[in-house]
Formats: sequence, structure tokens, C-alpha cells
Amino acid sequence: MLIIETKVSSLSKDKEYIFLFMNSGNFWKKIIPLQRNPCTVERIYEEEIIRMSKVTVIGAGNVGATCANVLAFKEVADEVVVVDVKEGISEGKATDVMQTAQLLGFDTRLSGCTNDYTQTAGSDVVIITSGVPRKPGMTREELIGVNAGIVKAVVGEVLKHSPEVIFVVIANPMDTMTYLTLKAFGLSKGRVIGMGGALDSSRFKYYLSMALGCNANDVEGMVIGGHGDTTMIPLVSLATYKGIPVTKLLSKEKLDEVVQATMVGGATLTKMLGTSAWYAPGAAGAFVAEAILHDQKKVIPCSVALDGEYGESDICIGVPVVLGRKGIEKIVELDLNTSDKALFAKSAASVRATNEVLKEINVL
Repeated sequence: MLIIETKVSSLSKDKEYIFLFMNSGNFWKKIIPLQRNPCTVERIYEEEIIRMSKVTVIGAGNVGATCANVLAFKEVADEVVVVDVKEGISEGKATDVMQTAQLLGFDTRLSGCTNDYTQTAGSDVVIITSGVPRKPGMTREELIGVNAGIVKAVVGEVLKHSPEVIFVVIANPMDTMTYLTLKAFGLSKGRVIGMGGALDSSRFKYYLSMALGCNANDVEGMVIGGHGDTTMIPLVSLATYKGIPVTKLLSKEKLDEVVQATMVGGATLTKMLGTSAWYAPGAAGAFVAEAILHDQKKVIPCSVALDGEYGESDICIGVPVVLGRKGIEKIVELDLNTSDKALFAKSAASVRATNEVLKEINVL
């Protein structure tokens, strides 16, 4: 336990203030004496608790390590812990990243451990990246058998040490793993968030910017629906460049190319790399965690539990939500056109069919 005492006499002529900063677990306590009795040197203290933020990343593979690196570099949290099942991997990658702290100028504390979930205690957000990566020719749906068991075991261990944590799910099939996390442990829907929509929307905006020949940061675009090659729905009708609808700037043929490139964006990279992409997925996970921890109230498409919104229930699927310190603070219902409504219903049916596999293999 570390206590730092600093005397400040200039705040008041008749009082002496002493600021005590006590590091106690995941908290810093600022203790301020309100007055000092000159006879007994007795002090009456006012205590303010300043909570330190903590994020745990489960899985130190390419996606998890990238996510942890972004969290540290952007100082999203005061502390980041990376957990992996393979001895030395998380420790080594965490040490490697921390050796860039002076070079890059960040103060976040990053550490790694092997299967020691006590190190995750007090986490505000846990990002689940663990699981088998998708291989060339392998669909996300084919991953469900192996990854469901991994995700369920991970969530159970995390909750023992951080019962109020908010989960951000990256593991694939992402919508189904999000649904499993929610249902298997009876969590409130505001605490379970699938990252897919954030990643897919970023890819959509990238391809739009390439077609427009502009900066991707000047493009607004959103992808809803399932996080899959055939289930995601890039909303061309709502996409804009500096407030101008992209439908007025690009031909239908070019927009169709953008939509197709977005939908197979993950598969395209898998063919190029021989494994799943990691930079954008890892950054997307950190992006979602930052919106939560910093209470940014950002509208971000995420896979969340629906209860009548968009005409769907008992499913986790990508829709725009407001993210803040409590997790999902609001589901935003868009005024979809007839075509997009039909695509969303079709996407939901596909996601629901994948969810049924959880019951067939007795995971849920």
C-alpha cells in the first residue's frame, strides 16, 4: 500500500490541508483533512475515492495483443491485463508493449498472466478474443462447436472475480457468442456487447472513402445485421460524405461493389493472410471499450440483445446503440426502408439458426 502525503498551506490562512493519496487495490483514495485541532493535532478527514479503470483482454493472439496495444497506447484504461492459456505468451507480449511506453509516451500499466483469473479482479470491461481463428474456407458458423465451450468457460471464470463487469465479445461466430454470454449466465442485456458492427462499419467507411477518393474520417456509414459474410447489411441509403448522400455521388454499380467488398472484407483478408485479420478487429474492440469507460455516449453499431426492437426478440444482432459507462444505454431504432427491413429479417433468421446449434450441442 502506497501513501503519498503532500502539505499545501496556501489554500487557506487558518487551515492546513494535507492530501493523502492511498493506492488500495483498484482505487486511489484522496483524503483531505477538513480541520486541525491545535491542541491535540487531531485531524478530521474527508475521503474521496477515485476509482482506477481496468480492462482485461482474454486471449493474447493477434487480435487480443493488438487490442491490448491500442488500449495502452491510447490510455483507454489505467490498467490492462491480458490472459492466455499458453505459458509465457501474454507475459511476453505485455512486456514487449510496455517497453514502448517511454517511446510512445503512455502511462497505462499493461501486464500478462497465464490462466490466472485472480489478476482480472475488479475489471470494468472484459474483451473476449479467445477461440480458434477462422482458417481459409472456414465459415464463422463452423467455429461454433469449439468456441462456444471456450467462451462459456472464460465468462464463468471472469464473473468469479468481476461480478459487475461489462463484456465486449469478439470471438466468432460473434453474434452467437454474444447470445451465449448473455443467456448462459443470466446477465442484463446492457452488459453484453458484440463488437462486430463497429468493425464492419469501419470497413464500410474505408471502402466508401476509396470509391469517393476522400478521407475515411469524412464519411458516415453504418452496417447492421449479423456479423457474417452473408448476414451483414451496409446501409447505403443512410451513408453520407460531409452530409451529402453517397447515392448522389456514386453510381449504383460502384455502390454495389462497395457493399460486396464490405461483406466479404474479413474473408478477403483471410485469403491474403492465411488467417483472420487482427489490426482492425483489435482496434474495434478497444474502440468499443473506450466508448464505455470514458462514458462517450457514442452511437456505435454493436451486436446486442433485442426485445421487440426492429421486430425481433431473443436474439443478439447488430444495431446502433448508445454506449456509455453502464454499457448499452439505448438502442437506436432507425427508420429503415422496405428493402433494408427485409434484409434485416433475413439476417436475423440466419443468426437465430446458428444460435440453435448451441442447444443442439448442449452448450445452452
